[in-house]
Amino acid sequence: MLSKVKTCVLQGLDGYIVDVETDISNGLPCMNLVGLADISIKESKERVRTAIKNSGFDFPLSRITINLAPANLKKEGSQLDLAIAVGILSANDKIKEQNFDKTAFIGELSLDGNINRIEGALPIVISLKELEIERVIIPFENKDECGIIEGVEVIPVKSLEELILYLNNDFEIIPYQIDININEASIKENLKDFSDIKGQHSLKRAMEVAAAGGHNILIIGPPGSGKTMVARRLPTILPSLSFNESLEITKIYSIVGLLEDNSLIKKRPFRSPHHTVSSASLVGGGRKPKPGEVSLSHYGVLFLDELPEFKKQVLEVLRQPMEDGHVTISRVNASLSYPSDFMLVASMNPCPCGYLGDATHECTCSQGSIDRYLGKVSGPLLDRMDIHIEVTPVKYEDLQSKNIKEETSKVIKERVESARKKQIDRYKGKHIYSNSKLSPKLIKKYCDINKEGQDLLENAFKTLNFSARAYNKILKVARTIADLDNKEFIESHHLAEAIQYRSLDRKFWR
Repeated sequence: MLSKVKTCVLQGLDGYIVDVETDISNGLPCMNLVGLADISIKESKERVRTAIKNSGFDFPLSRITINLAPANLKKEGSQLDLAIAVGILSANDKIKEQNFDKTAFIGELSLDGNINRIEGALPIVISLKELEIERVIIPFENKDECGIIEGVEVIPVKSLEELILYLNNDFEIIPYQIDININEASIKENLKDFSDIKGQHSLKRAMEVAAAGGHNILIIGPPGSGKTMVARRLPTILPSLSFNESLEITKIYSIVGLLEDNSLIKKRPFRSPHHTVSSASLVGGGRKPKPGEVSLSHYGVLFLDELPEFKKQVLEVLRQPMEDGHVTISRVNASLSYPSDFMLVASMNPCPCGYLGDATHECTCSQGSIDRYLGKVSGPLLDRMDIHIEVTPVKYEDLQSKNIKEETSKVIKERVESARKKQIDRYKGKHIYSNSKLSPKLIKKYCDINKEGQDLLENAFKTLNFSARAYNKILKVARTIADLDNKEFIESHHLAEAIQYRSLDRKFWR
């Protein structure tokens, strides 16, 4: 007898339907699996056979042929176990329900018949919904991440036996659905806050501007000046995630298996890889390509502490994801794309010892060692940093002062969200949501400056030898500063502040 059930495989974040066609015929007992399956799927024959027997069902002692269609699509992943088992039991007349045209099965089987959690369940269910599947059978442990999807019945099951009882109408399972409300009340209070930072007002201002426009920022300063402390608090002033943004981030984390509590991610990611990270770990890759740190930072922050300590070739691979907002990983069998729309925050010392230009410490570095140290950060990468800010050590008076009340993250975030709302309204229909994403054509349209501003920018351009990319970055940052100032047009003092954020590369990288 012939049966056909549906399952799904992932390529990147996109899912593709696979028809599991099972035929049981007379002949010597054997199980043949065809259809461009990888080793993990071929091994499923033994898992499926044992799981069916240990679930109380007779395994057919016949010739079993299983075809995974389409045959030209490479299949990998243990999530096909459940569909293969259902196909065999259906072809063996153990299941009353035979019409599975609008139903898909995903799940890995253990030898005792239980259904184990799988990675990538959320993007699979989303893809199946888009492919007009109406019901998806999933592992019980994946129910919280998949239950947020509307428009498709999510049926969580614990074991193969329970599933067969459900399909035979001997056991009821109510479709699982979660009501999601993304707001501050649903997010645990963050212990990190901008009010913890004493002094450093120029640095905090630069971080506010970066957050308001989604700009990349480079922080230069001696050890102990608060670079890392401020960077780790940046997510607390970024705008709250929308549901679609949260869903897209959760899909990436689901594929990698990094979901906490198997539920929707409600906070913007903050990733801080060690400086020994490889290029593949940073942008993604491997034999089976997986998202890297740039994708795990999607809609959040990628923080590179001690930037020159990273290998130069590793830093250079950041340039394309920063420009395009996605990263493409090409392999012999497939070419996969993952989103990488992140804010890059980098910090570094001005020299190997860290005290170049510090009034309280003497620098012990030779000019050669300083040049080699700074030379690890290339000019093209510097050009992609919208804001450069130099910080100095915190003064003792600032640390001990009890009269100065520092602004909280909540207060700063309100200003940031107000500026972001202006940008969303301004660029409606243009598929960009922050000033940092402005194209040269849109810069010309939305970053117009008056005669005074043009003279100021021309003078700075000639004096500091800015590149064309730096010119555009200044206008984008000035547009953000004007939004924070609640001004419709860019004024000269907005432009002056933006120019100030681009002057350090000429101080350190001559």
